[in-house]
Order: sequence, then C-alpha cells, then structure tokens
Amino acid sequence: MKLLGKNKLNLLKLFYAHPEQQFYIQEIGRRLGKRPGVFQSALYSLHKEGLLLSEYKANARFFRINKGYPIYNELKSIVSKSAKMCLIVLLFCAPLLYAQEQPLTLKDAITIAFQGNKDIQIQEQGIAVAKANILDARSRFLPHINLGASYTHNDKVFAETIVTGFHNDNQIGLFINESVYNGGANLANLKQSRINLQVAEETLRAKKLDVEFEAKRLYYGLLLAYESERIARDLVGQAKEHYQNVEDKFTHGTASRFDVLQSKVQVSLLIPQLIQAGNDINYIKAELNKLFSRKVNTPIETEEKLEYAPIEIREDEFLKTAYLKKPELILKELGVDINKWSISMAKSGYRPDISIQAELLQRSNNTGNIFDAKHRNWNAGVSVTVPIFEGFSTKAKVDAAKAQYAQALLDKDNLTDQIAVDIRKGCLDLREAEAIIISQKDNIEEAAEALRIAEVSYDNGVAINLDVLDAQVSLAQIQKNLAEGTYNYLMAKAYLDRNMAESLIKEAGNEKTD
Repeated sequence: MKLLGKNKLNLLKLFYAHPEQQFYIQEIGRRLGKRPGVFQSALYSLHKEGLLLSEYKANARFFRINKGYPIYNELKSIVSKSAKMCLIVLLFCAPLLYAQEQPLTLKDAITIAFQGNKDIQIQEQGIAVAKANILDARSRFLPHINLGASYTHNDKVFAETIVTGFHNDNQIGLFINESVYNGGANLANLKQSRINLQVAEETLRAKKLDVEFEAKRLYYGLLLAYESERIARDLVGQAKEHYQNVEDKFTHGTASRFDVLQSKVQVSLLIPQLIQAGNDINYIKAELNKLFSRKVNTPIETEEKLEYAPIEIREDEFLKTAYLKKPELILKELGVDINKWSISMAKSGYRPDISIQAELLQRSNNTGNIFDAKHRNWNAGVSVTVPIFEGFSTKAKVDAAKAQYAQALLDKDNLTDQIAVDIRKGCLDLREAEAIIISQKDNIEEAAEALRIAEVSYDNGVAINLDVLDAQVSLAQIQKNLAEGTYNYLMAKAYLDRNMAESLIKEAGNEKTD
C-alpha cells in the first residue's frame, strides 16, 4: 500500500466532518477548492480500500463515508490528529476484516420481495391445500374399508324355542362400501379439484407479478428520487455560487443591493426542495424495506442509473401475449371450466345412485372362540337408488349452475376487452414518455448554453440578475422533466410486462423471461 498523501487526508477530513452527507465529484472540488483531476485518483483509491461507499444517482456518482468500516471510530480520531503513520498501518490491516456491501439491483429487489411477502407464502399454502383436495376427490372412487367391533349384553334372547341371539353378544367385522355410480358427481368433483389446483397456481403467479410490479415501482422511484436530489443539489450549488458572485460584485460596486437580496432569497427558496428530495429518498427506502419485510431503517444501496432502453412498440403482439399468458384471464377461463363441471354435478341429482356393500362378521357369546369358523358370517349386496321426485331441488341446482356458467363466460369476455384497453394504454404511455425524453434531451444542451450566456451577459452588465436565476431554474426543470419522462417510460414498460405476465425472474418450469 502506498503512503497516504495530502489529497487522501483532505478527503477523509471532509467526509468525517460530514458523516451523514454524500457528495459528487464536482461538489467535493468546490469544498476542497481544487479541480476534480487533482484528487480524483485518491478518491477512487479510498473507495477501493473500503473507506468510502459510492452509488450512482442517475448520471452522477456520489460518495460518502462508510460507517460500517471495521475501524471507523479509530480512523476518525486518527484523521482529526493527522496521524499518518498509524493510519497507514490500520489501512493495511483493515481489508482483512472488511467485506464491502453489495449494491441492490432490480432483480435483487424482486427476489427479496418474493422471499418475504406473506401473501405469496399464503398462496403457496393454498397450492398444498388444492393438492390435498385432489387426493380427497380421488378417494371417492376407491372402496371404503372399516374394521368394527362391538359388545352387547342382552337380558332375554329367546322367543319360545327360537334362538335370537346371545346374552353376551361379541362382534368383530370388516365392512366394505364402494360407490359404483352416483350420477357423475364424483367425476365432476375430481375434475373441479384438478382445475382448482391450476387456479391456485395461477393465483400465485398473479400475486408474484403484482409484487414484482410493486418492486419495480419502488425501485424506479428510488432512482428517480436520487436523480431529483442530484438536480436539486446542483441547483442549490449554482444558486449559492451565483449569490457569492453577486456579493463580490456588490462589494466592488458592480451589482445592486437588490441583486444581492434577490440571489439570497433564491437560495432560501431552493433549500426546502433539496430537503424534500432527500426525504423522498428515505421514504421510498422505507417502503422498499416494508416490501422486503425488513426494518424500515435497513440500509439500501444501489449503483444503477435512471435510464431507459427503447423497445419497439408492437401492440398486436403485446395483446396476443397478454391473452395467452395473463394469469387473470387464465383464471377466468378456469372459472368457466369449473362452472361447466358444476352443471354436471347438479345434473347427477337426476341419475341413479349405485353402490356395493359387503361385510365379514365374527360373532360369538365368548371372546375366546370368536374367530372359529362356525361363528363366521358374511354378506354382500348392491344398493340402487333412483330419484323420482325431490321437490324440484335438482332443477333449481341445475338452473343455478347454468346461470353461473353464463356469468363466468361474461366475466371472461369483459376481462378480454379490458386487457385490450390496458395494452393500448401501456403503448400510449410508452410513446408519450419517449416523446418527452427525446424533446428534453435536446433541450438540456440548449438550456445549459442559455445559462452560460446569461451568466456571461450578467458579468458584462448586459443581462439582469433575474435572467441568470431564471436560466438556472429552467435548466433544472428540463433535467427534472427528463428524469420523470424516463421514470414514466420504465413504468409504462413495467405496466405492459405486468399485463403480458412477463417477469424478470425465471423460475423452474417457467419459460417466462424479460
């Protein structure tokens, strides 16, 4: 490890003096009074060694002190005393103890949200219930075998000379009952149970897509908040620099007192916006942690930028994909199938019920010889029940089942129409956001040039102070419009992905990918 130079010590003093803040390179340069090229190498070296953490907020890279560094407190004391040799020793040993935290990616956010979401866990249990119900439905096709035993003491067991039983009647028997045909009710029940398993699986998939969409909303929202804070911080920095410049000009008699007051008020007006931007970051982080089922103050770091990759808008293909894969539509189709089998189950009331019964019985007055062959008896029979009149109960059930089936068809058609509207909305939102992005990208350079011209013109006495302030705000507004347009584009794509059931997380046995 190389010896620490003056630049590293100055950087550490700055960061330890402001442990709660983060700075981008240009801001560090202003505070140190140096050009970025002078200290940039030292800054990256401290980051590599683990003393500093960094994250990207849109197009800017921010640095802050790493409070989780194993010897944070010792270093703070050492830096304040400028004890270079001790710092060198500690920096040489510390990497053996330190493991740098990994930044959060969008896929990480979705995966963590899946793992901690209670609704997903509940629905996973619902799949287990559906599988158990299938086993129960299958059991109705199998014989039911029971073993029974009884003891009865009879006071009188003779009627004239005919034996009617035992004083001590001991019985052990094996009883078998098998339903041969019950009008198709058992088959309909089995079919519905299998469909209900598919319902549980599609409901789970829908819930995961909802959680993924929420994770995207919050993650992209965090990137937008980072960019908004950067814009606000830049604007405040520009306003402060301009205020200082106006004060210097006022000291030399080239600016009015009104310009000084106007510039000072501008700074005070912009400070709350910067504070609000910082609060937005912390609030979204708290919401993300809630989605992750973690404590709201759990640190979250990300190095991704708020940027978009344009996609080709193919509305017809998007719609076809949604019709094939959207779980809500599949659930409606399954609902139609369930109601179709409900009609068959209701009609079973018109049909006969056939069952077979058999029993093998050992019966004796003495338990000691109850299993002798002479005490054994068996019987078997067939039972047939044909419904004649049940007060129109079956008709009512069939009519209700048919009405529910028609209702299910209408529900499916209604959702089909709504999906077409949702896909159209997503495509329109994509086009709108992309148009905003393109227009604002072109305007940023012009707004930056306008600000430069306003500053030069004011310095030369051609422009007024308000021209500079307006140019600063206009540049910030265009940057904000670009950031919001990018966020809206990302969310429009996420909305389309949700409707097409496209997921960033590829699961076993699932071919859906981003």
